[in-house]
Amino acid sequence: MSQALHPMLNIAIKAARAAGAIINRASLDLDLLKVNTKSPNDFVTEVDQAAEQAIIDVLLTAYPGHGILAEESGRAHGAKDSDYLWIIDPLDGTTNFIHGFPVYAVSIALALKGQVQQAVVYDPTRNDLFYASKGRGAFLNDKRLRASKRNRMADSLVGTGFPFRKGDNFKRYVQMFEAVMQNCAGLRRPGAAALDLCYVAAGCYDGFFETGLNPWDIAAGSLMITEAGGLIGNFTGEADYLYQREVVAGNPKIYGQLVQILAPYTRVIKGDEPAPHEAPALTPEIALAATVSKLSDASTTSPKRGPVRVRKAGAV
Repeated sequence: MSQALHPMLNIAIKAARAAGAIINRASLDLDLLKVNTKSPNDFVTEVDQAAEQAIIDVLLTAYPGHGILAEESGRAHGAKDSDYLWIIDPLDGTTNFIHGFPVYAVSIALALKGQVQQAVVYDPTRNDLFYASKGRGAFLNDKRLRASKRNRMADSLVGTGFPFRKGDNFKRYVQMFEAVMQNCAGLRRPGAAALDLCYVAAGCYDGFFETGLNPWDIAAGSLMITEAGGLIGNFTGEADYLYQREVVAGNPKIYGQLVQILAPYTRVIKGDEPAPHEAPALTPEIALAATVSKLSDASTTSPKRGPVRVRKAGAV
């Protein structure tokens, strides 16, 4: 790496590589892997747990006063009242990993007073290191990342994720899938949201959307996108997404068009607004005229991005 990295980013990279080494060793003999089921189609392995512990050990050795929010152990480690919060997914794409499908990653983000400041997503199968510091750009290894410049949905490649947990609204997702698919050049679903968001930052995808995600799936990738000149929000185009379990991202033009398509399917229903299935006649263009206007204005000016914020669990 040619540039001087922030000390906290360096520690995050060290932690991500330590977890990646554990994951790579385990991938050589998947038959010996012990797999438990958290819920139907939601798996955790001893590798997830070992990788998470390795990350936490590295982070808390360097910064013992920091807080931790991790997928497998929650807030059990670290300081509970620190302004610094590390948000960790030790193995995003566990289902891919246990099947030997090489699309999974380690995701680590650091938030300070609710704003994501540092981010690392490490793909151990390719030795690809995505990293970003707030205000200093996003990178893949030593290459600066830039969101794509496509401005027509018809030309865009869009990433997504399928609902897979019991209780997910499959009919709602099929409607979203159909609405987006009919307007873009192609949809992809590799199965690791942290990497999907990095691919938006790298310009491989022009946009991305998914429901049912948790903060540790999104936090690091969100900073990659904003530092690469992209936008990320909930289905109505607002910055409140980490705990809303819905996210849409893309370059500014495609983001705005995806928001138009996806807004009727939002779970962030305010006041006495009817749910989308209760108001099928409401067009996205009418509902989002003000939002789209603001997005269009933003996309024609130099992109000075607002802060990526982390809200406390349970907040609405």
